[in-house]
Amino acid sequence: MALPAILSQRLRLPVVAAPLFIISNPDLVIAQCKAGVVGSFPALNARPEAELDRWLERITTELAEYDAANPDNPSAPFAVNQIVHGSNNRLQHDVEMCVKWKVPIVITSLGAKEFVNEAVHSYGGIVLHDIINNRFAKKAIQKGADGLIAVAAGAGGHAGSLSPFALVQELREWFDGPILLSGSIANGDAVLASQAMGADLAYIGSAFIATTEANAEQPYKQSIVDNNADDIMLSSLFTGVHGNYLKPSIVSAGMDPDNLPESDPSKMDFGSGGNSDAKAWKDIWGCGQGIGAVKAVLTTAQFVDQLESQYNSARSRLNNI
Repeated sequence: MALPAILSQRLRLPVVAAPLFIISNPDLVIAQCKAGVVGSFPALNARPEAELDRWLERITTELAEYDAANPDNPSAPFAVNQIVHGSNNRLQHDVEMCVKWKVPIVITSLGAKEFVNEAVHSYGGIVLHDIINNRFAKKAIQKGADGLIAVAAGAGGHAGSLSPFALVQELREWFDGPILLSGSIANGDAVLASQAMGADLAYIGSAFIATTEANAEQPYKQSIVDNNADDIMLSSLFTGVHGNYLKPSIVSAGMDPDNLPESDPSKMDFGSGGNSDAKAWKDIWGCGQGIGAVKAVLTTAQFVDQLESQYNSARSRLNNI
């Protein structure tokens, strides 16, 4: 599968860091890109909306300065996530900011709109779209997305329900463009496994929460380190869409993880933040099932170094089989 140059020529590892609501900020994105993986953030993290212009200016400027000083080891590109949902009343503004700063990669979620794809294509950017099944994937490509992010079972935040084996297999039956795989990927072994099953790149989110640059409270970071897959649960209560969350945060918010009501999807609202008094992602901590691989809070550079070492070791093991 041929990848566009932006996803192949400047990456140290075949990894895209997922945009993390509230948590991804310019510090984290810049550190990710300098470490050699695609860094990303949700446009909605920049609040008020005028802050997005300032964030994009800082990221663009600092990465350009880094590249000028490191011509033999340039940074990876960055991405901005756009929530393409009717409740996002900032979408038009935020897309205009992406056009202004020529954001290399735009990640779209919770809907697919042609005007977003056309705007990004107008300056040569690419669009990757979050999907959880084959039907949504075909709609996204029909509307002009360049690649797909296959959100499989076990992913943090808004998760899918399909096995990654089934999802990637079905996508590859008809799509030969870029596929990123999301779901429980937190070490280099899983990155290589993603490629082995047919994805081009791995999409890593939860493990980056436990980095020093992430905009997360220390107890949240430590909870990533201290817990494992048994401590993750799936619920639609907090945003109207099924997502994976850390059980200890639900308990701390005064709720019983084993007796949560279902939400009304028609009331999904990314402006207000959810369907309960405890808000995702501030009080209820999103997290994927792969966190058992996270053993310490590290800098982003240290974590990517670790990923690279694990990835190379996994390749060596396979070569010796």
